Amino acid sequence: MKVLIAEDEQELARAERTILAISHIEADIAHDGQEAVDMAATGDYDVIVLDVMMPRMDGIEALKRIRAAGDTTPIIMLTAKAEVDDRITGLDAGADDYLTKPFAMKELIARIRSQARRSTSYTPSVLDYGDLRLNIADQQISSENTMHLSGRETKLLACLMLNPDKPISTERLLTKVWDDEPDADTTLVYVYVSYLRDKLRSIASDVTIAGERGGSYRLAEPEHNTDGTQATTKGARP
Repeated sequence: MKVLIAEDEQELARAERTILAISHIEADIAHDGQEAVDMAATGDYDVIVLDVMMPRMDGIEALKRIRAAGDTTPIIMLTAKAEVDDRITGLDAGADDYLTKPFAMKELIARIRSQARRSTSYTPSVLDYGDLRLNIADQQISSENTMHLSGRETKLLACLMLNPDKPISTERLLTKVWDDEPDADTTLVYVYVSYLRDKLRSIASDVTIAGERGGSYRLAEPEHNTDGTQATTKGARP
């Protein structure tokens, strides 16, 4: 599991990262609200934890901007304030949970795991990106044509579609898609990306999977020239 922690107190942030690592939770640290927004826009996280009181941009504004960008990652707000109105403001802005400082790290870890489980449980059954549609329940993709996928292909494509325009590392995809196979290696990711690329071409979709073996992958749509004709997709492999 990977989380983003936005905390401007550096010693506290380091302590949180260390304790989370013991619980097998990887944490990236943002030290202000703007940095949190930037990292959320480019990173793939299971849960985001935002401190309300931060420099440059407070946690509530950061929350609003993350949600405005279409990011549905579960967000837990941390605050030293206990007033009901402050919690309501955060929840109305799109927070999924609230934790008041000081708190026990065991409680934060439990809430992170709870939100990650809920996120998985509430994944939409149908995902769309460009001209591509994935029906997760039926394990089927469609564009001009329709084709069935294997369970692993479905899980991999869903991971990419749930993180539009975000490059996801090979290691991260391996962890998310082959979580039930502890001995799986990164070669599997490349092999299954190749399968998906072939099937995207078979259904005549404009969507491609950009990225190279061993690196990061992301879904990509074709760029268009000023006259409306299709240009080569930047970063996409033929």
